[in-house]
Amino acid sequence: MATEPGAESRADRKERTRRAILDAALALAADSSLVAVSLRQVARQVGVVPTAFYRHFGSLEALGLALVDESFRSLRSMLLDVWRHAPEYRDFIDGSLPIVAQHVRDDRAHYAFIARERVAGPPRVRQAIRHEIELITRELSTDIARSGAAGQYSSADIRLLADLVVSFVVTTAERLVEDPAAEARTLDEARTQLRMLLVGAVNWRSRED
Repeated sequence: MATEPGAESRADRKERTRRAILDAALALAADSSLVAVSLRQVARQVGVVPTAFYRHFGSLEALGLALVDESFRSLRSMLLDVWRHAPEYRDFIDGSLPIVAQHVRDDRAHYAFIARERVAGPPRVRQAIRHEIELITRELSTDIARSGAAGQYSSADIRLLADLVVSFVVTTAERLVEDPAAEARTLDEARTQLRMLLVGAVNWRSRED
């Protein structure tokens, strides 16, 4: 039997409820952490019975891991955007920071989630965040090596450079999340820090084994 025009399918309803659960968890954890949120709170916020929660997530921890995956899609997209727009050191300073600020403005809830849960979240959620950051660092290491932007670096040092860049971007995003009103000052200070970092990077020469 064909679905009536305008009627919502069962799959659409399920996805809408799943989205509502994710959004509710983000909102409830905003002032503390997922460890302080209960399944009943999330269900009440969405307007479903607790048993309906389990049709979408096996536990609050599973919900947290889904939020990690979703949040890191945003972070990975931002870092890729930064690198594509500023593949060389001289472009990186002025090209990267406006992109970071715009991404944080557009998706503040997810960046706030990463900042908060990587230090205060449930153990498996913290572990998943560390793992995602490690994956991004490896991806950036590969991109740097392929671009030839660090031809004077050993493989080990390229990895360290990628780790510095990723850590810098994550920290800057966290500062932007914590104090939106101070965005101009945060970006100005980050620009100076990035100059310091890249002056060292440009002049670094890896020692031969």
